[in-house]
Amino acid sequence: MSGGEVAGILVAVFWAILVSFLAVALARLAQTLRATTRLVADVTDQAVPLLADASTAVRSAQTQIERVDAIASDVQEVTSNASALSTTVASTFGGPLVKVAAFGYGVRRAVSGRREGAAARTEPAKAPDRTVIVGRTVPGTRRAGRTRGKKD
Repeated sequence: MSGGEVAGILVAVFWAILVSFLAVALARLAQTLRATTRLVADVTDQAVPLLADASTAVRSAQTQIERVDAIASDVQEVTSNASALSTTVASTFGGPLVKVAAFGYGVRRAVSGRREGAAARTEPAKAPDRTVIVGRTVPGTRRAGRTRGKKD
């Protein structure tokens, strides 16, 4: 065997090993592609019903939103009607009620004044209560030229 023949045999063996590795790699690549194809098919089979369900849920949500919007507009209308009714009642009855309350207060005041006048004739006079105005006391009566609470 000559050197050329040995080199040819080495090259042939090298090529055989290289082709074997490439065949194994291609076989594994084919398996991976088949698995990927099955996975994509399964995902597609499951995604289509999920998308249909999602579409139905979105339509249902849109319907509910429209109903809530209608209810909110009705509530707003009822609120404005209640406000208008409240204003009407306040303007219709408010003035007369204030007048009746003021009249009642005046009558009570007059009756209590008469009672105090009758009591004053039978009992010695009491000093009137002090009136407090935001942090200071205003005297009710004056005694001997002096104001109560103040020193000369």
